[in-house]
Formats: sequence, structure tokens, C-alpha cells
Amino acid sequence: MRSYFIAGNWKMHKTVAESVALASELKSKLSSCKEKLMVAPAFTALSEVSKVLKGSNILLGAQNMGPEEQGAHTGEVSVLMLKDLGVQVVILGHSERRHSYLESDGLINKKVKLAISHGLEVILCVGETLEERESGRLEKVIETQLKEGLAGLSVADMGKVTIAYEPVWAIGTGRTASPEDADAVHAYCRKILAALYGEAMAKATLIQYGGSVKPDNVAALMAKANIDGALVGGASLKADSFVPIAAFR
Repeated sequence: MRSYFIAGNWKMHKTVAESVALASELKSKLSSCKEKLMVAPAFTALSEVSKVLKGSNILLGAQNMGPEEQGAHTGEVSVLMLKDLGVQVVILGHSERRHSYLESDGLINKKVKLAISHGLEVILCVGETLEERESGRLEKVIETQLKEGLAGLSVADMGKVTIAYEPVWAIGTGRTASPEDADAVHAYCRKILAALYGEAMAKATLIQYGGSVKPDNVAALMAKANIDGALVGGASLKADSFVPIAAFR
């Protein structure tokens, strides 16, 4: 039976106390969940949430990471700092980082390689805007983001990488790509991965879907052949919505 990776991205929400409360509730309610699980609180809550999740079946994730190990980089959080707090997974290339903060594929690639070199798992996000989709550039955008984001990674490195396909127009909008549309892009991602790393690695790589995933649409999405989990935004902020997503089967 295939495995699924269900991850929650809490974005810029929740105080430390609120984050601890949610993590505690998820730890209790998802203790018997068989899927791979992760939550990514705000940087300010990582230390306390790490204590809550220690020894549980929920991995601790970070929402971003600086491109250098240390140094004069005001406002950045380094891979060494994240590891010190118990972070196991880092989300890189999220559309909000790409479009709101203008992170380039080259910068994202630098972060990906740094994270993997320090033993962290990476969720690499890719996805097109509505304008890119409607102008017929979807495949070119996805191909470029994958090839440039993964540049320099070996087959062995890819064992640490999960891809998350997030159509930008479906993030936080309530709009969701149909299961068929999402699966088609996931299949295209596998085609690119196969060209880069071979069929075996392409089949083994988990590809999550992100973009207004909810309890009422998760089963239909996960039923598709190429969808291996979900990167959940808004619905990860409450146990009442995240638990049924994680426990969809």
C-alpha cells in the first residue's frame, strides 16, 4: 500500500501558546495515524512545539530557511538554528516566497542543497499562476522550477526531497484544481523527474498537492494515481479540519 505525506503549513498564524495547544491536540488525536505527518509552525514557536512533538509520529517542519549557514544576514534563520531546535523538514520555494518575496529558482536551489547537506528533508514547492496556466505556459513553468530547484542534486539526495505541486491560483482562495487537473500536473512532474533521475526515482518521489485542501476534497485528491499527500494551509490551523485530512482513509 502506498504511503501519503500530510503536512500542515501554519504560515504567519498563532502565538507560541496557541501553537503548543494545537500541536498537543494533534499529537493526541493523530497518535494512531499511519501516514507520514508534519507541521510547520512559525519560527517563534518552533522551540516549544519541538518539545511537544518529541517522540511523536509528527515531524517538525520549518516554513523557510536562510541560504547561508551563518553570518551577517540580518533577519534570516539558518539551517544550524533549525537543526538545534529539532526541525526535521523545511518547506522551500513556497509560492508566497516566490511571488511576495521574489525568491528566484537559483536562491531556492541554494537553500535546497544546504538543507540536504545538513540532513534535513525538503519539501520543494512548484506551481503556476492563473495567468501562466491560461496562457499555456504551465508545463514550462513547472519544468523550470523543478530543473532549477533541483540542480546539482544526486539520486541519493532526492531521497530527502518531496515535491509539492501548488497552483498559485488555488492557495487560500477556496478554489481547488480538480483531482484530474492536479493528477495531470503531478504526472508531468514525474515525467520531468524521470528525465533527470530515472524512472525508479520518479516513481519513488512523493508529490504532494497543495491548494485549498479540505476534509471534503482530500479523499478524491488522494485517490489519484500520482498524488501522494497534501501540503495543507488554512485547514491545518484547526485540529477539527486537519485531523480528518490526515486520517482520510
